[in-house]
Amino acid sequence: MDAIRGIGFDLDHTLAIDNHLERVSFLRLLQSVASRGGRSLGTLADEIDAVDRLLARQRSGEFTIDEAVRLFVAEHGLTSGDGFVEAFRKMAVESVEEFVVPLPGVDQTMEELEKRGILVAVLTNGWDPLQKRKAEQAGFRGPVLVCSEIGERKPATIAFERLLHALGTEPRQTCYVGDDPRDDIAGAQDAGLQAVWIDWEGRAYPDDLPPPAHTIHTLVELLAVVPQCARAS
Repeated sequence: MDAIRGIGFDLDHTLAIDNHLERVSFLRLLQSVASRGGRSLGTLADEIDAVDRLLARQRSGEFTIDEAVRLFVAEHGLTSGDGFVEAFRKMAVESVEEFVVPLPGVDQTMEELEKRGILVAVLTNGWDPLQKRKAEQAGFRGPVLVCSEIGERKPATIAFERLLHALGTEPRQTCYVGDDPRDDIAGAQDAGLQAVWIDWEGRAYPDDLPPPAHTIHTLVELLAVVPQCARAS
């Protein structure tokens, strides 16, 4: 029986919530776009819908956050978005302290895992340095692997292999905790890790995916689950 030696964590909606930080940053960028002659897409609701669609495409891996900014600017009638990319990035990162809230139990959970000698790391889709700054705001002090930096995104097996390399553990010795059934749970299971689904929002798990090894509803419940993961490995 292999003891659990390492635990990987998703970031957004697992360790913290960011209260639509990127959406707000895009809406704030509208002021600069308008000051340079950019056109409106309609009402505020129209602008929000457009931003959310753009972010959904970016988060699916269709394009980078820099390309998303350029597309946003082009949608508003300007021919070049290069000058807005750095402004957006700076605005988003500087908004972390205002918007990002750790989920309850992060400090308690990490302190207890450290006492048990369990290694921890974050594997998160998104872009650097925003995700690293979010993790810091959430109180996480371990390694943070960001898909934009490592060149792979969940649910790809190679992304979880990068996590295992950072932890220095084998799949059978490792759990992964996340809220997304496909990217986090199915992805981790495909890579041979035990997957723990954190469902603090009371959602239904998709019928078309293999169920997680364990389900928790608060982060501190993980402390009771870890020994069960060891018995199952």
